[in-house]
Amino acid sequence: MPPRAAPSERQKRLGAELRKMRLAARVSTGHAAGLLGIDRTKISNIESGVRIITAERLRLLAHNYSCTDQNYVDALAAMAEEKVRGWWEEYRDTLPVGMLDVAELEWHATRVRTVQFVHVPALLQTEEYARGIFTAIIPKLSPLRVELGIAHRMARQKVFERLAPLPYLAYIHEAALRMRFGGTKATQEQLMHLAERSERDCIEVRIIPTTVNDFPGAGHAMLYADGPVPSLDTVQLDSAHGPTFTDAEAQLTKYRAHMDWMDEASLPPAASRDLMLTIAREL
Repeated sequence: MPPRAAPSERQKRLGAELRKMRLAARVSTGHAAGLLGIDRTKISNIESGVRIITAERLRLLAHNYSCTDQNYVDALAAMAEEKVRGWWEEYRDTLPVGMLDVAELEWHATRVRTVQFVHVPALLQTEEYARGIFTAIIPKLSPLRVELGIAHRMARQKVFERLAPLPYLAYIHEAALRMRFGGTKATQEQLMHLAERSERDCIEVRIIPTTVNDFPGAGHAMLYADGPVPSLDTVQLDSAHGPTFTDAEAQLTKYRAHMDWMDEASLPPAASRDLMLTIAREL
């Protein structure tokens, strides 16, 4: 199998976990290559996500690395076995790869929690509201690029329509409900849509009211995706140049603490829904 030209974040994560496992066992790349009967440079390519590895070979490495966490190994093997192209691949070469990586992260997560301060989360946006966000980007996007971005954003919402809907918890600051992306009418419709979506069993929306005092991570949009095991959790952060991803345990611990704080500071679901509808009427 030829090397990949540009591995996805998920593919790079699989390789990084194999490297972490090897280093913890203090095994050299040469020894690992010998276990598989391949050149040592191919181990480096596997660990960077450039070259694929079969589930069988992954389990062989894990055994020789003395990894005893079977749930962790099973989760990595499942990642190695993935063969079906995700729907997001339709947008490769037409949208930034970071947008595709976010969609792939959401699709494979066992739960997603997000924190937003400026706008409604992407997975809960209407088309017109999303159009308002994409047209506000600097430098200005072409009309085609705007429509592609909207189509991709709407497609991401498939996670709620599949046989096993994605469990989703959104913490949204009250200020985001008052930002008028797409104009007053689009924002009103968005808030009504948000309130309706929040009644679904798989979706919970919690509003952080403006009466809350200083809080951690203010102004920092974040997506926390639970993996099949905690060590495979991922945090995605927004930035002007695109999404960034982190999975270092120290960072995961910090963001889990942020989520705990959000849970205590935000309004309960019913009160959050009432506030959404109240603001929609006031606009």
